[in-house]
Amino acid sequence: MEMVLLGSSGPRAAIGSHALNEAIFCSGEIDFPFRGRFVLPEDWCLLGYIHHTPAGSWCHGTSLGSGMAFTILPEGISEFMLCAGSQITVMLIPLEQLQRKLVELVPHQGEIPTRLLSLFNLSDEPSALKLHTQFERIRQHLIFDHLPAEVPPLLDEDANALLESHLLAGLSASAEDRPQCSRGRRTHYLIVQRTEQFMRANMRHDIYNNEMCNAAGVSERALRYAFEDLLGLSPNRYLSMLRLCTACRSLSMSDASRRSVKSVALSCGFWDLSRFADHYRRVFGELPRDTLMRAPPIDAMSVA
Repeated sequence: MEMVLLGSSGPRAAIGSHALNEAIFCSGEIDFPFRGRFVLPEDWCLLGYIHHTPAGSWCHGTSLGSGMAFTILPEGISEFMLCAGSQITVMLIPLEQLQRKLVELVPHQGEIPTRLLSLFNLSDEPSALKLHTQFERIRQHLIFDHLPAEVPPLLDEDANALLESHLLAGLSASAEDRPQCSRGRRTHYLIVQRTEQFMRANMRHDIYNNEMCNAAGVSERALRYAFEDLLGLSPNRYLSMLRLCTACRSLSMSDASRRSVKSVALSCGFWDLSRFADHYRRVFGELPRDTLMRAPPIDAMSVA
């Protein structure tokens, strides 16, 4: 997953994971706001539950809230923003497993009903309450170090039971339980998306406000409103954090024997290496060269 921090403090999170036969569970609580992008592996899908998230979190422009469940299929890039304090649990399973369970529950169902399963609030229906309880139990296993002796361990049956409850809750959710993206919010999301694409394509160059406005096809005022609405930052501040996080990602994946801090900094549009190092240290708690030296050599990564 690719992240762009939205605050000056470094990333801090509590994360736990557990692998079963055909499922991978992961639960986390983040203490920083960030913009994320990821692509699922082919033939895998992601089921998840938002235990808590403050107002302001969203996925593809649609507001996220506490008590929401979601299903993500391997179809393109998933884009979202999470506020500090968000708590989420997810289960990664083979897409074929979801398809088999869907046919078992709804024999005449053809394609996966993406619209019904993508994002829904858990209601007071029995299937929704059961799903909430299952996700809470998984979170306890993954996050807390000490659990009461009477709490049973996670088993393969838990993944199957969670999948069944997730599908039943999603298929039975009412129209009121399915959040919609307003027209204005969708417009802001598209503006941010087009602007970010331009930023990424021109990161090694100086980027000016009028160029971002032209790329998004809007006025400077509309550009600023869109970024402040979705990300809580000005376009220029977001560009600065995008450059910094791209540099961090590149440094952590580069071979120190083949690439230097200077080359990474210049490729991300940082011309003043001293200011870059200082800003990097304030956000990530270490100097850029420390990140680079800790990265495994390219040969070692290929062998692994």
